[in-house]
Amino acid sequence: MDQFVLNWIFIGASFALYIGIAIWARAGSTSEFYAAGRGVHPVVNGMATGADWMSAASFISMAGLIAFTGYDNSTFLMGWTGGYVLLALMLAPYLRKFGKFTVSEFIGDRFYSPTARLVAVICLIVASITYVIGQMTGVGVAFGRFLEVDNTTGLLIGAAVVFAYAVFGGMKGVTYTQVAQYVVLITAYTIPAIFISLQLTGNPVPALGLFGDHAASGEPLLAKLDQIVSELGFNEYTAHHADTLNMVLFTLSLMIGTAGLPHVIMRFFTVPTVASARWSAGWALVFIALLYLTAPAVGAMARLNISELMWPNGTDGEPVSTEMMEADEKYAWMATWEKTGLLGWEDKNGDGKIAYFNQGNADKVAAMEAAGWGSENELTNFNRDILVLANPEIANLPGWVIALVAAGGLAAALSTAAGLLLAISSAVSHDLLKGQLTPDMSEANELMSARIAMAAAIVVATYLGLNPPGFAAQTVALAFGLAAASIFPALMMGIFSKRVNNVGAVSGMLVGLTVTLVYIFLHKGWFFIPGTNSFDDSDPLLLTIKSTSFGAVGAALNFATAILVSNATKAPPQEIVDLVESVRVPRGAGAAAADH
Repeated sequence: MDQFVLNWIFIGASFALYIGIAIWARAGSTSEFYAAGRGVHPVVNGMATGADWMSAASFISMAGLIAFTGYDNSTFLMGWTGGYVLLALMLAPYLRKFGKFTVSEFIGDRFYSPTARLVAVICLIVASITYVIGQMTGVGVAFGRFLEVDNTTGLLIGAAVVFAYAVFGGMKGVTYTQVAQYVVLITAYTIPAIFISLQLTGNPVPALGLFGDHAASGEPLLAKLDQIVSELGFNEYTAHHADTLNMVLFTLSLMIGTAGLPHVIMRFFTVPTVASARWSAGWALVFIALLYLTAPAVGAMARLNISELMWPNGTDGEPVSTEMMEADEKYAWMATWEKTGLLGWEDKNGDGKIAYFNQGNADKVAAMEAAGWGSENELTNFNRDILVLANPEIANLPGWVIALVAAGGLAAALSTAAGLLLAISSAVSHDLLKGQLTPDMSEANELMSARIAMAAAIVVATYLGLNPPGFAAQTVALAFGLAAASIFPALMMGIFSKRVNNVGAVSGMLVGLTVTLVYIFLHKGWFFIPGTNSFDDSDPLLLTIKSTSFGAVGAALNFATAILVSNATKAPPQEIVDLVESVRVPRGAGAAAADH
């Protein structure tokens, strides 16, 4: 069967499943729209959290970034996984015990201030919109290749699908849709990884195959990869080469940003009890680990496959010829991806060969010139976001596997996009309209306003997704930095400090958000408009701290501002001190669950 038809069958069937589930689980009340009626089983919620958590950045982009950088980009794995543990242990149970619908509502009540709630809404919307841009980028990449449409059309199709199941289903519909999406994405991710691991190492478990022997050479796989990339003039794959300060701050930014992400925190409001929130967190970590233990192997094996494809006779032989690329079926995937504009090559010296190497390495350039292959890298474009989606084709796997990966990539992007859009819509309808502007709003009108807010957010996210400020995972990292600098400190101080007051919390959030957002705009362009940046991440404004790592600095400024201002102003009232005590102490958790 034709590959295009297979893609349509797999993607169409998965979309029909998602929309069907949304119709079946349509939200009929605000409780169902915001928190699925608080009746979701911990295992189901754990699986839905896994899908909500593993976005296009995890599925599509992360392995690509690891593949082309190696050990230094393991920060994505360490930061995101560590952050989830932090969220599960330090925040989720306490927020569930508090018993509110949204993060902003908790901040408003804990800091006894409508202003605090409003500022939290602003922080949430800024971080979530930035995050959605990364998801829409992934949607465009996946559709552009597998449905053979341009990026704009792909974004519009993806936006329409999200609209169909998220706007009408709310949290109840999104929860059960995300369970289906998790099954699709984890199957789509692991099956190609198993095939490729078997091909390269003979081991069906990719995480074990990564540390096994390369079947063709008998050498350890990672040693073989280190040798090839070094011979091509790149850094050793398994060694640390990046700036250590930036690496530590980036990992920390991802960790605390994870613990401040409202769309993930909201998932813990959907379970019936505090104990269920803890169990949900545990199950979610299991489901997340299935992909995160596989991603490093996917990246490493793909890099090895690509290097060997470009140098079929070994790095001491000839590079691949243009004639071979046109005639050999192993290279058909390159012509297909070239049409998307995300992959490109050029025979610059007219020798009929495509030489792939690091043209930034002077020694390698000299060696390539001496060998007659020219001084320029001729694999001119390899977008990191395509690697996982192209992996089955690179490894020459069956057509149904390619189609399954397409469905999985879209599931990952759309599941997280739906969760983020739900967080945005609940912030606008429940926290801004109902909580601030029109407190007498009826439940029906609140539900309608939530749906309108989500539709508007989809339009904005789609527009911004057309011009993202980086690869999907890099864009998402910016969102994590914003959440780290603004929301996470307020939540931590709200739960674990009795002294931080309303003035301190508002001051801290405003300082953290503003400083971090300005730093990002200075490096990525104002409001992400290309060409308006004053610096770039290769030459950052402050020391060696890139824009994606600045969230940790913003968080420190948030904490410091909040504590200093709180100590210089009036202490919180006694009822707030008692509230903090009741949320933090396990005693009474059962009563709290029963009350809510």
